[in-house]
Amino acid sequence: MSFPQSFKAAIVPEPKAQNVISDRTLGPLKDDEVVIEILATAINPVDWKMRDYNAFITEYPAILGSDAAGRVVAVGSAVSGFAIGDRVFFQGIIGTYDSSTFQQYCKMPAALVAKTPDNISDEQAAGISLATMAAVTAFYDKEGYGLIPPWEKGGTEAGRGHAIVILGGASSVGQYAIQLARLSGFENVITNASSANFDLLRKLGAHVVLDRHQADAGSFAEAVQDTPLMFVFDAISVKATQILGVQILQATRTANSHVVTVHTVHPETTDQEAVALGQTHEFKVGIKQVLGVGSAPHLRYLSEPLARNLGEYIAKGQFIPNRTRVVPGGLTAVEQALSLNKEGVSGEKVVFCPSQE
Repeated sequence: MSFPQSFKAAIVPEPKAQNVISDRTLGPLKDDEVVIEILATAINPVDWKMRDYNAFITEYPAILGSDAAGRVVAVGSAVSGFAIGDRVFFQGIIGTYDSSTFQQYCKMPAALVAKTPDNISDEQAAGISLATMAAVTAFYDKEGYGLIPPWEKGGTEAGRGHAIVILGGASSVGQYAIQLARLSGFENVITNASSANFDLLRKLGAHVVLDRHQADAGSFAEAVQDTPLMFVFDAISVKATQILGVQILQATRTANSHVVTVHTVHPETTDQEAVALGQTHEFKVGIKQVLGVGSAPHLRYLSEPLARNLGEYIAKGQFIPNRTRVVPGGLTAVEQALSLNKEGVSGEKVVFCPSQE
């Protein structure tokens, strides 16, 4: 199997401009890289936020997208464990346009690529890596809570005897966080969502699902009951959810804990009202913010074993992809797909297929 020297890509020609379809080529393949034909790519809020806020983009024309699935079409000389034709999924590299995903082909370090199991489609696989890495960083990196990950010895017992609260359970990150919590052995996984998503989140492993329109800190404290609460993970990371996270830890009288949030691009910092609130109670609460970029050198100790193990979790039914909403039209669907995500979807991942004609 080979790949064309020139192919199509969705390119942002200048700051805040809409995508245009253009031809481009890849740079030379490094020894540790694979070339991937991108069969499906998912939309994440970071994609349109980068464009709208001119964030993380250092050079134009730019290529967005960092969440995809496809098949291997070329293998570097030092790569083992991958062969031409393998189905794979991966988190692209923001700002490295040869590793962006709103195009028909890309190249990636093989160590950051996971094999797609036979029980899921490319469209499902496309929406896994970025959101999962955000939750993995929040749970297992020292900048988050610092638990032992489930692929290491003792990791499946890391949450034993404890509860965890996950705010925004129906979001892409929230769904994967619920499943990581179960893989980590938490005995009481509590989340919130709209009532339409209650059954989905219970299926993914949540023990208690509260109505996000009604539940306050007292509701969460009641759901925690006598199980010690370890920490709150805020998958939404806006002012209201950060404040709620602090209030939950205070209502449950949880000492020396944190609300762990995800970086939302804009605003870039934690909410100062929530930070101040965390210091007004007998039980002080801190807020930590993480950025789950798996290609970052300081996170490779998590992203590489995640890539090696995640396919097996999926094959065994221990980790279920988000439901998908596929936008037809190949690369020409990119603006419609970005708009759908920006307008807001519930419990779904928006996907389009760059190699589709």
